[in-house]
Amino acid sequence: MRLLEWLRPGLHIKRWLMLGIMGVLFISIALAGLFSLIFSDLNIAACMLFFLMGSVCLGFSVKYGFISLFSLCSDDRIRLDKGRMNKALYDNRIRARGPKIAVIGGGTGLSVLLRGLKLYTSNITAIVTVADDGGGSGKLREDLGMLPPGDIRNCILALAEMEPTMEKLFQYRFEEGTLKGQSFGNLLIASMNGISHSFEDAIKKISDVLAVTGSVIPVTLEDVTLFAELENGRVIKGESNIPLQSMAEKSKIKSVYLEPEGAVAVAEAIAAINQADAVILGPGSLYTSIIPNLLIQGIQEALAETSAMKIYIPNIMTQPGETDGYSICRHLEGIQKHAPGLTIDYVAVNIGSIPNDVREKYLLEGAELIQPLPEDIDCLLAQKIRVIEGSFIDIKNQYVRHDAAKLSKVIVNEIQQQKAANEKRTFLDKILNRGAAERNSQ
Repeated sequence: MRLLEWLRPGLHIKRWLMLGIMGVLFISIALAGLFSLIFSDLNIAACMLFFLMGSVCLGFSVKYGFISLFSLCSDDRIRLDKGRMNKALYDNRIRARGPKIAVIGGGTGLSVLLRGLKLYTSNITAIVTVADDGGGSGKLREDLGMLPPGDIRNCILALAEMEPTMEKLFQYRFEEGTLKGQSFGNLLIASMNGISHSFEDAIKKISDVLAVTGSVIPVTLEDVTLFAELENGRVIKGESNIPLQSMAEKSKIKSVYLEPEGAVAVAEAIAAINQADAVILGPGSLYTSIIPNLLIQGIQEALAETSAMKIYIPNIMTQPGETDGYSICRHLEGIQKHAPGLTIDYVAVNIGSIPNDVREKYLLEGAELIQPLPEDIDCLLAQKIRVIEGSFIDIKNQYVRHDAAKLSKVIVNEIQQQKAANEKRTFLDKILNRGAAERNSQ
């Protein structure tokens, strides 16, 4: 198994290394024969032939080995940037062989996680909600009849390889005039959408331009609107209105649904789920970022059929008007209510704490820290859901977010361990089945 792994095509250097070793071997034989140290029966002609063969092999090895190595740096073969070379080597050798991960969600939480995951794998597919109807995205959706670009823009930025200045430009929001509140990135996506065959095609083109790691896919290309029914019976229209009206009505969300019904998932999203080693739900707003994706036709079916690990990551803090007072298991109940056939294998929970001043700030806003309670652990054990726990908190400017790098490292390690265990189990099953077949044939 290790030999096959070593021989797998990667940087195209091993073949030239082997050729170089053969060249050294031929030259050694020639010199040994020439000086009668080992092969005293070789004549001068044979020695010269071995020497010539070795020199040619060694020459090709050095030439093409260095070309393969330097081509990783840039298209300009003359200029060699050590930092870029190291990164290219890392991309090819480590990230390119990382697990295949499909991440489903939207909002800030999804883009934060993507920044961490791309440190460990380049095989990432972000499947993003298109139910957003607020802010600049909502205006473009209303004015141009296009799908909302905001969440997709943030995911592209999270996975892109770009200079800080370019990232600032992409996130820049106009402060005056008719474009006030609109971001440059949204306008770029809108422009690309105008000259492309579809919104999906526009996203692919921008991803290519910005050297995105993995891919970003809208969950559907159909124009859908999110509705919520509150516990008091009131129905709220529009993703951006739901938490606000829930707080105003002082009534929790009972359920959410999409109109029109039957919106079909993008084929690439289904394929990504089927081919993934792991599918991650969240982090993000439970009812307005995660569950809307599960209501798209084909997503639940794909999640039920895939052999991938299914991991749920709840937010660090509860969200006012959406998950007030929710425990970890209450979050899971919300998902299972809207996707009854979905089974979750792992839940990543934070066990870290936050400073008192930050806690007080969030309490004033109606949000509190989500941590596993004893009843949560019992609930998860009863459903045979494994817990991935750790201190995953990152605080910047008194805003609490997931520590994407730390969380991603733990998750990727778990995925790789599970993948290795499955491969070993499959290998042993093949041996046992082969042995049984041979015994039956006898």
